[in-house]
Amino acid sequence: MASLWKLPVIFCIENNQYGMGTSIKKASAGENLSKHGESFGIPGLEVDGMNPLSVYEVCCQAVEWVRSGNGPIVLEMKTYRYRGHSMSDPAKYRSREEVQKIKDEKDPIDDIKSLLIENKIYSEKEIKNIDNNIRNNISIAAEKALAAELPSLSNLYEDVMVKG
Repeated sequence: MASLWKLPVIFCIENNQYGMGTSIKKASAGENLSKHGESFGIPGLEVDGMNPLSVYEVCCQAVEWVRSGNGPIVLEMKTYRYRGHSMSDPAKYRSREEVQKIKDEKDPIDDIKSLLIENKIYSEKEIKNIDNNIRNNISIAAEKALAAELPSLSNLYEDVMVKG
């Protein structure tokens, strides 16, 4: 319907290379997920999801596409999942070396930090201060959440649907 009615929808696929514990190479004959909308007349773009600047650029293109009345578009963000699928997933289906290699070569946070320092937007000291402030804010939020009273069961269905 999104294609038929030319709805301004951006479908984002986070392709972290694994579905639960199975590599996409073992689970899909077609690894290019950005092409999955083509049979519905929905174009797709693939982007390196580990590169925030590339993601921004492709998202801007997608927004322009849908705002111009062209209908929906699919974005495949190719990224990597450093940890298991859930707390119960020990991620033994890949080696520590594989995970470390990706972290060393394509860590988006480290890459952006380096870019900010290289372009003299922030100094290393300022980046460390920002990191410390973020960690502090997370700790405060976690403490507040853990200390908060659990909501009652009567709140379970609050704000789930629009009244009217």
